[in-house]
Amino acid sequence: MGLTVAVGADHGGWRLKEELAPWLRGLGYRVEDVGAYALDPDDDFPDFAHRVAQSVASGAAWRGVVVCGSGVGACVVSNKTPGIRASVCHDTYSARQGVEHDDMNVLCLGARVVGVELAQEAVAAFLKARFIGRGKYLRRLNKVLAVEGSFLKEGLKEGATAPPRETPQETMEDGHGR
Repeated sequence: MGLTVAVGADHGGWRLKEELAPWLRGLGYRVEDVGAYALDPDDDFPDFAHRVAQSVASGAAWRGVVVCGSGVGACVVSNKTPGIRASVCHDTYSARQGVEHDDMNVLCLGARVVGVELAQEAVAAFLKARFIGRGKYLRRLNKVLAVEGSFLKEGLKEGATAPPRETPQETMEDGHGR
């Protein structure tokens, strides 16, 4: 067996994940499926995105693929994990370039945006790509890592939370933003 790829999805991406996992195995990858293991409309994307990100950050998996409805929520959560560079990519160019230029290690897909074939093409491009690792690409990655490191050093004090944000009432009333 080859390299390990962690995969995860909520209810919005579950069916696509269920197509991708055996396909990846057929390509020779070991697949660490972190769930969901059944279609559950009440599950939450942060749970699965976090598990994939943890697997990649810990070194248990080489790379990760997270699928939700749009890919955006999974991306937001994944990028909260130190060492993770996740992006939503619904095309092969971005999936490849994200690795080559930015050392992306988690691919986020929206099952309501792409079908199985395009998802497979994007995943294949992501997994075949290698970080260039020199010159301006290495310099830029080091700057990204320095930004990440500055937050890790400062951190939040015990029990602290991010400051609350006000939600405009009209946004909540018209159904947007939910």
